[in-house]
Amino acid sequence: MKISGFTLIEMLIVLLIMGILVGLASTIIQPDNSALLRVEVNRLVQLMNIAETESRFSGKPVAWTADGRGYRFWRFSEDTGWSEISQDDLLRARTLPAGMTITNLRIENMRSSLPMRVEFSPYGSMLVFSVEMSLGTAHFTIANSPVGDVSVLPDTGGANAQLAQ
Repeated sequence: MKISGFTLIEMLIVLLIMGILVGLASTIIQPDNSALLRVEVNRLVQLMNIAETESRFSGKPVAWTADGRGYRFWRFSEDTGWSEISQDDLLRARTLPAGMTITNLRIENMRSSLPMRVEFSPYGSMLVFSVEMSLGTAHFTIANSPVGDVSVLPDTGGANAQLAQ
């Protein structure tokens, strides 16, 4: 009767191959910094467009503020002044994922200090602004047009970065 089995070397080789495959799968599945930042930047663009639209429909100014690690929206009322929008699922306060920051706000080519603030007017006349967000080495710039449309600039490293500044 012969008993056959695996040798210790064969078992170690199988475990090594499995470890390499698991490592490769986890790197492929995990999105890179640029993709994570792109999702968050697109979310902020949509929320800013919603805030601008809400301001026009309600006839009341809406503001966006950021402190680098998160942002929130505010509504102006003649009676109470500025109050944070907290009961709205879309325009609620948000904290950015770990490592992601809002690094810069420029309004009409002037750098803003903390807390960063942009106001959306119900009358459509607003100052041109740009907001930079970063995560690791990935950077994106959000900017509005003179008519109020907020969008992501297509190339933050080329000529569009100079336009935003």
